[in-house]
Amino acid sequence: MSSTPPNGKYKHHQVQYIEFLSENLDRAKKFYSSAFGWKFVDYGPDYTAFGGDYVDGGFMPGKPVKGTILVVLYSDDLDATRDKVAAAGGTIVKDVFKFPGGRRFHFADPDGYELAVWTVEQ
Repeated sequence: MSSTPPNGKYKHHQVQYIEFLSENLDRAKKFYSSAFGWKFVDYGPDYTAFGGDYVDGGFMPGKPVKGTILVVLYSDDLDATRDKVAAAGGTIVKDVFKFPGGRRFHFADPDGYELAVWTVEQ
């Protein structure tokens, strides 16, 4: 049985919700809103939810565990996204490189989480 998503935002088998630990929720909100335009809603002092065009998630207090998962985001303009991540305070840990079908880079956010951003090769 299938149902129609309430807003057309969801795709079958997409990563739909991601939860992170952060040692500083305000810092996480500032970084991700600046780098990716995510909007935040606080649910008390110990949880903040975020939403973007195709991703939702949240942050809660805690010490991040580095290297346990790699979240990969998509960008229509990889170089502009890289510059925006760096300007927001992210650390580029693997600069832009090619792989079959595209290009990507990896960065660490202010809590030390490593994420990647990719685009299709043109």
